[in-house]
Amino acid sequence: MGFSYYNPNPSGKSVGDCTVRAIAKALDRSWEETYTGLALKGFCLGDMPNADSVWGPYLRDHGWTRHLLSDDCPDCYTVHDFVLDHPQGTYILSMPGRHVLCVQDGTVYDSWNSGGEVPVYYWTKEC
Repeated sequence: MGFSYYNPNPSGKSVGDCTVRAIAKALDRSWEETYTGLALKGFCLGDMPNADSVWGPYLRDHGWTRHLLSDDCPDCYTVHDFVLDHPQGTYILSMPGRHVLCVQDGTVYDSWNSGGEVPVYYWTKEC
């Protein structure tokens, strides 16, 4: 599994905006464009940009599909395991506790090495 430090936040902050950072990487857009799109979606839905109820529909609007991960071993299937099982493609993974990251072609893009975290679901865009 590869890891690449990724933080497009223009102020260099890395707390509270992981959803924006992950989606920006996955959609190949700037942090500002992604934040604005999520904020507008959040405004229309009456919720915060990083709420699951906002960024999920935002991704659906862009052609992405959510997939649940098996609950057979809820504490042992890590981001590292996910990357080994999905070495190609672009994915957005969601962890309990509201952390979100992007995996692209076998590399985790995040502001810290989150390979040991346990994802609950992921998003992907079928070509």
